[in-house]
Amino acid sequence: MSMPRVRVGRVAVVGATSLRGKELKALLGESVVAAEIRLLDEEAAGTLTEAAGEAALVLPAVAENFEGAEFVFFAGRPEFAARHWADARRAGARVIDLSGALAEVESAVPWIPALDRTLPPPVERRGGLYWSPSTPAIVATTLAAALAPFRPTQMAAVFFVPVSEYGQAGVNELESQTVQLLSFHTIPKDVFAAQVAFNLLGSFGAESTVRLADLRGRISHEVARYLAGRATLPAVQVIQAPVFFGYAFTACLTLEAACSTTELEQALARAGVVVRGETEEAPSSVNVAGESRILVRAPEADATVPNTYWLWGAADNLRLAAANAVGIAERLRAC
Repeated sequence: MSMPRVRVGRVAVVGATSLRGKELKALLGESVVAAEIRLLDEEAAGTLTEAAGEAALVLPAVAENFEGAEFVFFAGRPEFAARHWADARRAGARVIDLSGALAEVESAVPWIPALDRTLPPPVERRGGLYWSPSTPAIVATTLAAALAPFRPTQMAAVFFVPVSEYGQAGVNELESQTVQLLSFHTIPKDVFAAQVAFNLLGSFGAESTVRLADLRGRISHEVARYLAGRATLPAVQVIQAPVFFGYAFTACLTLEAACSTTELEQALARAGVVVRGETEEAPSSVNVAGESRILVRAPEADATVPNTYWLWGAADNLRLAAANAVGIAERLRAC
């Protein structure tokens, strides 16, 4: 049986019209990996858009459109990726998943290229099936890996979730709620079944189409799979914030022994984290927009609990995850 013919430089983005897909498409247009970008979508086939500065037609996300692709990125719904990643592999492509579907596939390799020197993937990078962790999972894993040499006895991270984590529908609902509340009108609750605007939430309404508990579970699962017992597993909590884009987070860790905050800063920097000093603007969901790296404020020692330190940071939820996925493809191409 002959192997499918793959054209080097041809990549396919499945879920190309999603927020993740658009960010991924933009980064691929700047990458040496993609000489040709094929845009696929299960719902928006036939839409005219652009890729790498040229007009492009969104094609149906069907098996024949995977043919000839060197890489296939799944950036849409996890249910669709779960059904069709095998089609992409049969077509000869290497699969890189951003949807979260392949985190449930044992043979798929999780990869955060920025951690290759600090904590490489827990399994050998072979085969053609890879998954790029979600942005909060990248953050939690990076913090755990960077600070592992200090032997934390406990570690926890709280993430403030942007509505764009739930796609364009989440963005639209927050925008509409904000406008309606300022006009003293009834607000829409089709997505969250709760008021998100001007509010903080630990859960959504009973009729919500999304659940914070599911997001929390996904983050914890992805972090545990990547760390694989090689570093302290952080406890994770999520809080819905009334922001459109960008995660903000706070993390707390207790170490076996005291160390200087300078040592912690240096360890974070070695893992690719940008540490901002006290005289610089603190990271936020606003100023992190467009950043492909994690931003944190310089660590602070707790005033009362010994050997305990706090971190505050932010990460662009769309850019960081997309940049990580493109980084996987670039490393694979270089091998």
